[in-house]
Amino acid sequence: MRSDAVNDRDDARRGAAEPDATAPAGEPDTTGGPDRSGLVGRLRYLLVLSRPRFWLYLAGPVAVGVTYGIGDVSELFTPVTVSLAGYFLVPANVFLYGINDLFDADVDELNPKKDDREARWQGDRLTVTAVGLAAGLGVATFAITPRLAWPYLAGFLLLSAGYSAPPLRFKTTPLADSVSNGLYVLPGAAAYATVAGTQPPLAALVGAWLWTMGMHTFSAIPDIEPDRAAGIRTTATVLGTPRTYLYCLACWAAAAAAFAAVDVRLGLLLGVYPVFVTWVARSAVSVDRAYWWFPALNTAVGTLLAMGGLWRVYPVWAVVG
Repeated sequence: MRSDAVNDRDDARRGAAEPDATAPAGEPDTTGGPDRSGLVGRLRYLLVLSRPRFWLYLAGPVAVGVTYGIGDVSELFTPVTVSLAGYFLVPANVFLYGINDLFDADVDELNPKKDDREARWQGDRLTVTAVGLAAGLGVATFAITPRLAWPYLAGFLLLSAGYSAPPLRFKTTPLADSVSNGLYVLPGAAAYATVAGTQPPLAALVGAWLWTMGMHTFSAIPDIEPDRAAGIRTTATVLGTPRTYLYCLACWAAAAAAFAAVDVRLGLLLGVYPVFVTWVARSAVSVDRAYWWFPALNTAVGTLLAMGGLWRVYPVWAVVG
């Protein structure tokens, strides 16, 4: 739920070539880009609002949960698994980030990071309808899943709203902002429970939750100064940059240990994150830039996790041999 300021020349050139994401709703963009007041412009805004870079943060756990929950490769693609993956790929992101941007509209006016890869809230009727529809589709997932999955689906919807919306607004409460980001784990837990007919391993849930806590807090480091200027208190603004690095290191090391309790190979794979944050903290690499490498790192790790689950039921030697 964070964005960064892009300072290098190539990104600045791309930003200059794109339409102004801050133009008021219903008014034409006057920066030389296409008019965003038309239907195509509004749909493009919805796409930006949904954070395509981060789509796999919700859909990826579904893939991992399914691959570890199935007993046979024939169970991989079913109407239910495809529907869950489809919902958490796009509509769930519209819901999550739509609420985030709606209740952060005033704060985002002070945040220059909204000028480039993300967009400020432009809450016209289409946008509000899309967010509401995305919430409705989330409720509809209860109809296609067993009761075993319902607590995870309910937790996702409640935490997604409570993270940004008052009266809870976890994002402005230190530690709660970090802990509540366990919401990213819940789609995967729901998918596992749906296909396996049983609860996911507790150690895996704990490890994944700790991983999300570290990821969220790491992503908050670039926003420490804008958040402080806006009067927002977060785990990162309270700790400051050096101690936030240590917090992330602790979360990710604990996550790797929890996954190792499930399978040592999983622990070794998750061990890349403590190494990553240590390298960023000790190197000259800007955390603003390192944050944007996260989608690639997470996609690589998530792919290996999913492949590991798939190889349980369809061994790699059956593919190559």
